[in-house]
Amino acid sequence: MKKRTLVMVGLLLSTGILAACGPSGDTTDEKKSGSEEKTLLIWEDLESKKGLEEAAKRFEEEKGITIEFAEKGLASQIEALRLDGPSGSGPDIITIPSNQVSAAAREGLLAELDLDSELTNSFTEVAMESQKYEGKYYGVPKATDTTVLFYNRELLSEEDLPQTVSEWYDFSKKFMTDNPGKYGLISVWDQFYYTHSLSEGYGAYIFGENADGTYDFDDIGLNNEGAIEAAEIVQKFYQDGIIPQGVIGENGISALDSLFTEGKAAAVISGAWNFGPYEAAGIDYGVTILPQLDNGKQMGSFLTTKCYNVSSYSENKELAQEFLEYISEFDQAKERFEVMQEIPPLKELLEDPIIKDNEKARAISEQSQIAFSYPTVPEMNEVWLPMDAAFQTIATGKAEPKDALDDAVKIIKTQIETNY
Repeated sequence: MKKRTLVMVGLLLSTGILAACGPSGDTTDEKKSGSEEKTLLIWEDLESKKGLEEAAKRFEEEKGITIEFAEKGLASQIEALRLDGPSGSGPDIITIPSNQVSAAAREGLLAELDLDSELTNSFTEVAMESQKYEGKYYGVPKATDTTVLFYNRELLSEEDLPQTVSEWYDFSKKFMTDNPGKYGLISVWDQFYYTHSLSEGYGAYIFGENADGTYDFDDIGLNNEGAIEAAEIVQKFYQDGIIPQGVIGENGISALDSLFTEGKAAAVISGAWNFGPYEAAGIDYGVTILPQLDNGKQMGSFLTTKCYNVSSYSENKELAQEFLEYISEFDQAKERFEVMQEIPPLKELLEDPIIKDNEKARAISEQSQIAFSYPTVPEMNEVWLPMDAAFQTIATGKAEPKDALDDAVKIIKTQIETNY
C-alpha cells in the first residue's frame, strides 16, 4: 500500500457444494444421513492463505466441511466477484479494503452480517465503523495499517526525538545547516492521504453528517479555517526547503524512500509497507507514532483496514459467517499475526505482549487507535484528486492555501452532484 490508491483488497471465498457420491454412484455416510459435504472457497490476498490455513483445518474438522483457498490480488477481487458470483463459481468469502465496502454493499455484492455485540465490541470502534453501510455490518476486520514516523538511529536518537510539528521544523532547519545535503523530517505533504493528518487535527473534515448518521455531501469541511491553518504548515515546510521540491507529485514517494534509504533523511512519515524495504536497505531505524500538532492534539492518520466479507451469491452464508466469527477470536487472530505480521484491530490482542513488545507492531497499534477512517462511500472517490491537486499547488507555491482549497471543494461538490 503505498498511498491511498493503495487501496487494499483481500480475500474471496467461493462456495461450492460437493456431491457425496463417487463416480460409481457409491453412497457416503453424509448421503445416507441426508446431508452433503459443503465447501467454502476463500479468495485470499496474494501470499496470504498461510495466515488462515491452520485455523481453516480446525474449522473443517469441527464442522465436517472442506475449505479451499484461491489467492487473488486485492484490487481484482470485486471485479472477479461481479463476474463469477452470478454464474455460481464465485466465492463465499472475500477480503477487500474497507473503502470498497459501501460501494460493494450498495451494489448488492456483499451479504449483510448479523454480528452480536460481543464480537463487534471486541474490535476497535474505528475498525468496525469501516465495515458499515447504512448502519448495517457487511464485514469483519482482518488487519489495519496506518502511517507512522520512521527515524534513522544513526542520525537521531530516540531520546532526542522532537515531539511536536514545530519542534520537527526547528530540528530540521538546524539539522540541514549542520549536515549539508541531508534533511530532517520529510513527508509527502502534497498528497491528501498524508496531509489530512494535519488538517483533521485542526478541525477539517471531509463530509458533515445528517441527524440520521448519513453524510451531508453539501457540507464539506476541507476548506474551513482549520484546513487552511494546516495547509499553511504544509506551505511553510516546502517553501523553507524542509521538504525538498523533489518530494512532490508522482515521484514524491519514491524520492522520499530514496532519501531515507540513502541515509539522507533523519525521519520520514510512511507505513508498514516500508518495514521490509528499509531493513533491506540496511537502515537501522526506529518507529513511533506521529508527532503532536501545535494545538496540543495528537496527529491522527487515515486508517486502512482489510476486511473479510461474505458474498451475496454464496449458498453458505451462515457457515461463512460462522467461519469469520471463529477467526475473529483471540487465539486465531494471534496466530494469524504471528504468521503474517499484520495487525488485527482486536482490542485484547493490541494489549498483548506480542504486540506491546514489538516496536513496529506497537507503533502501528498505537497510531491506529488514534487514527480515523475515511468515509467508505462512493462519493469519496471524488475527493482524492482535487485535494491532491490543491496541495501540490500549495507545495509548489502556485496558489495560496485558501484559494487552492476553495477551488478543490468547488470541484468536489460539482463532481458529486454530476456523478451521483
